[in-house]
Amino acid sequence: MDLKIKLQQLYERVDSLKDQINTEEATKNAFVLPFIQILGYDIFNPTEVIPEFICDIGTKKGEKVDYVIKNNNQPILIIECKHWKENADAHNSQLHRYYHVAKARFGVLTNGHIYNFYTDLEQPNIMDEKPFFTLNLNDIKDSSVKILGKFTKTDYNLESILDSAEALKYIKAIRKEFEKEVAEASDEFVKLLVNKFFDKPLTASRMVTFREYTKKAVSNSINDSISLRLKSALNINENITKDKIPAIENPIDLNNEIPKYITTDEELEGFQIVKAILREKIAAERIAFRDTQSYFGILLDDNNRKPLARLHFNSSNKYIELFHNGKDLGEKILLNSLDGIYNYREQLHTTFENY
Repeated sequence: MDLKIKLQQLYERVDSLKDQINTEEATKNAFVLPFIQILGYDIFNPTEVIPEFICDIGTKKGEKVDYVIKNNNQPILIIECKHWKENADAHNSQLHRYYHVAKARFGVLTNGHIYNFYTDLEQPNIMDEKPFFTLNLNDIKDSSVKILGKFTKTDYNLESILDSAEALKYIKAIRKEFEKEVAEASDEFVKLLVNKFFDKPLTASRMVTFREYTKKAVSNSINDSISLRLKSALNINENITKDKIPAIENPIDLNNEIPKYITTDEELEGFQIVKAILREKIAAERIAFRDTQSYFGILLDDNNRKPLARLHFNSSNKYIELFHNGKDLGEKILLNSLDGIYNYREQLHTTFENY
């Protein structure tokens, strides 16, 4: 069976059973072991999937990692599991300790629905602080399935995975920097572009002007690209369905203005975190979002009068706006990282309960 179909089936299992899973051990048995099986490893073969693998560290004896996966009798992957309600990023220091002892090149930290994959790109035998790849069963992309396929028993290839890991790491970093420049162009970025055609000194006042020009130029370029792809897709669809579908009374007007905002991966990731927190109180289908030029809004029942939170990620500093004191009394709080959103679980629950 296709790997993506198996993962989708696993997600359905996770989504239907999670409210009945009350312990970390139950999370492992119900969610993580089926995931290992999907990769093609025999969970009943203790020479291939080793549970409770001892990782003695210095004077600490009896330290155990949940699973070690072997391929051709070599340890390739260690997996540390947490309860499905816990943050999959919150315990990487524990996995970090086990990493060099287990002598595997890859480590996975999971809560059963999010799988963070780590390796040692920065320093040999020392696990990187950030994962190079994250698989979210709630949002299975074809690109993620392709990467995961390299970890299966039949297709495991160390060098290929390491090449992909390095590429993923740096592409993600470059994209993050580019999105920062799109949101708020730095002096260095402005100079890099403007100095190619403008041979006069860039005074402070000119820098302000050119910063605005740069922002508009980049935004227009992205919007034109989106518009071009949209037209191309519509033309292809028109050719395929011509004479097969009745004419539409109100066709799409391609001259309408393209939205002046871009929904970023960080905003979507922040939405997923808020959604995960609120899922403890409310069905997922009742949690919606609307992106705007000013903020990324998260709403109850897609109702603008029922804001659950707002993400202000369009500048170098990132804020979450909370409404636990009332929908007209939003409180903006600075975030040092996306994981900081987990600190406001109580406020998010209170906001929902107020409605």
